[in-house]
Amino acid sequence: MNIPNRLTVLRLIMVPVFFISFCLPEWFGEGARMISVVLMLICYVTAELSDLLDGKIARKYHLVTDLGKVMDPFADTLSHLTFFVCFYGMGLMPAIAFIIIMWREFSILFLRMLMMGKGKAVAANIWGKSKTVLYAVVSILSIVYIVASYFVPGSWEDIYRIVLTVFFYLAALASLLSFTTYASAIIKSKALSGMTR
Repeated sequence: MNIPNRLTVLRLIMVPVFFISFCLPEWFGEGARMISVVLMLICYVTAELSDLLDGKIARKYHLVTDLGKVMDPFADTLSHLTFFVCFYGMGLMPAIAFIIIMWREFSILFLRMLMMGKGKAVAANIWGKSKTVLYAVVSILSIVYIVASYFVPGSWEDIYRIVLTVFFYLAALASLLSFTTYASAIIKSKALSGMTR
């Protein structure tokens, strides 16, 4: 297994560790809150850095593999949905935004499997890139809120949560538009027209 794929595996490992860290205060009481916050921050930063590095290394050194093509988007989906489940559980993420993003991610995975079965790919679109940026923004803002609200609680939290809610809705909108654009491109290409039913 090459270095980019090892980094992707590291990201996959960080995801359940992040979730376990999130649950520590619920399992062991508020005494575990500080450990939870620190571990969540470490897991999130590690996961995002590995996501940033694996693609760059794979492209730069021509280490793109069939396993990596499948595992990397899977790791992205698993990590984002895990983060969003935690943020939703804390009341930070609106239910509508969570549902839209969850449906989009599973639907995109399904379409990608169909396209890979045909040996074809669809190029990324501007909404997909916007979605990726907004996912990162809302995740960072949520992590900052979780850390800051523990160490420096105060009246700033109400305004911060309003801003965070707006960004979650923007992420959901970009997610929905990216899926619509992606699905439309597949339909227009007729790439799946020969599939047996």
